[in-house]
Amino acid sequence: MRVCVIGTGYVGLVTGACLAKTGHHVICVDNNEEKVKMMKAGQSPIYEPGLSEIMQECSKAGLLEFTSDLAAGVSHGEVLFIAVGTPPLPTGESDTRYVEAVARGIGSNLEKGYKVIVNKSTVPIGSGDWVRMIVLDGVTDRQKASGNGDQTAKQLGIEFDVVSNPEFLREGSAVYDTFNPDRIVLGSSNPKALSIMQELYQPIIQRKLADDPTLPPVPVVLTDLSSAEMIKYAANAFLATKISFINEIANVCDRVGADVVQVAQGIGLDSRIGTKFLQAGIGWGGSCFPKDVSAMIHTADDYGYNAELLKAAVTVNKRQRNIAIEKLQHELKILKGKTIGLLGLTFKPDTDDMRDAPALSLIEELNRLGAKVKAYDPIVSQTGIGQGLSGVLVETDPERLADGCDALLLVTDWQQFRTLDYAKMAKLMNHQVMIDGRNFLDREALQKLGYRYVGIGR
Repeated sequence: MRVCVIGTGYVGLVTGACLAKTGHHVICVDNNEEKVKMMKAGQSPIYEPGLSEIMQECSKAGLLEFTSDLAAGVSHGEVLFIAVGTPPLPTGESDTRYVEAVARGIGSNLEKGYKVIVNKSTVPIGSGDWVRMIVLDGVTDRQKASGNGDQTAKQLGIEFDVVSNPEFLREGSAVYDTFNPDRIVLGSSNPKALSIMQELYQPIIQRKLADDPTLPPVPVVLTDLSSAEMIKYAANAFLATKISFINEIANVCDRVGADVVQVAQGIGLDSRIGTKFLQAGIGWGGSCFPKDVSAMIHTADDYGYNAELLKAAVTVNKRQRNIAIEKLQHELKILKGKTIGLLGLTFKPDTDDMRDAPALSLIEELNRLGAKVKAYDPIVSQTGIGQGLSGVLVETDPERLADGCDALLLVTDWQQFRTLDYAKMAKLMNHQVMIDGRNFLDREALQKLGYRYVGIGR
């Protein structure tokens, strides 16, 4: 099938590249000329394992193209994906300006025929009908500009349906998640549009590129627009709440002498609970959980409901970032004049994303308390992203980080951090204190090397 993906952030670029890998002819549209030039050269503007290889392979095969020409993309695609960002506003609402601009642009470039317009962006509940209205406004604007304002989309032979197809990609595992999804959610009131989307996703539904192609077909949830939009928000809100729950338990464990790692294992074996997202630490961040939970709370407020549980999950998460600071104060007492080394800066491993990363809050608070802050991150230290950070010295290797530190604080659970030369690093430190903000490192091994190991809820 012919596909157009508008927006080449994490969701758009991964979606476009992976659909090309399944055999569809995909054109990705972005209004950033430099970014388009980079992608045409086979370079991914984001760090995502396996993505660059797929881009290069599919571009060479003629299945994946990049352009800044929206009209060309709209003309090409039978299915048009809107995959632009919806960042949070100070009120907690999602900023839908970019979605509106793209929808209007699609409308102004639609010609006679039928298209499926897909909301891949995470949009407020009820946005499907709103997008349809904006697309029609775009058609009307074009007709007025051409002097044919009386002709409607129907009279022009323009037909389209809006489908909600939320994404559930994890940064750092987005390519894997695309080919091995837990489910595919499709929301529309028109069976024709749903049928086209099921055809588009058939290679993925049938696990043609899955790690285990012998598994049963991927479940497909066919529902209405609003329910599809709600599924996305509800999923992220639940996962964020589950993390806040185990962090709440961890804080109680610290006070009563229990070990949250063992507690999480014990409750996780209950099939009704499960083991995932029960890793206590310094809280969640990134581009999805904070934005989606806030948007869910705001939507509930709009309709006269006080989402107390979700508000509590946000409160616990904000407080959790200070737990690491409290532990540093307990070990070092006064932090003013001390040097603290952060292991990790990105909000999670295997990504270069710093949006709402816990490290940023920690840097700000440590600076306020008069500490000198250094950091090492496998991606940030190599790419130069850290040059834009203030209040922190980004080191090029773990040994430089440890040199002169009074304590190390593990912020991001990069796999590489399990095997660092902690013996060598200990000799370079003023005090051998390790605050494990993710309960990720080998406590006994570090203690044998002379570290004072402090976990979360342990």
